[in-house]
Amino acid sequence: MSEALRIDRWLWFARFFRSRSLAAKICAERRVRVNGTIVTKPNHRVRTGDILTFPQGREIRVVRVAELGFRRGPAAEAQTLFEDLSGPPAPDQADLARRDSGAGRPTKADRRDIMRFVGKG
Repeated sequence: MSEALRIDRWLWFARFFRSRSLAAKICAERRVRVNGTIVTKPNHRVRTGDILTFPQGREIRVVRVAELGFRRGPAAEAQTLFEDLSGPPAPDQADLARRDSGAGRPTKADRRDIMRFVGKG
């Protein structure tokens, strides 16, 4: 195993991206940083101890390269290749917009109870 590996291969080995071409595309779009420096090409070399910052979905991932790896193995093997330095994920906006189960229109039984309480039923 060499002491450096192409960044697109490492991102693919670590299972951050579904395909190597997608990892290469993210690198070519200048959306990946290695130790604070913007990566312009997918052939940029990463070494053990480098800190990578890149977008994944709606969150920004910050990871430290723990090992380089030599293949795209199972998920358990891929998780040994990096140390996640990202904070906890931000709460999802859909979860914040969800109402409590008691909020909203009353059920038929609730309406009957209200009518009895008000004295109209």
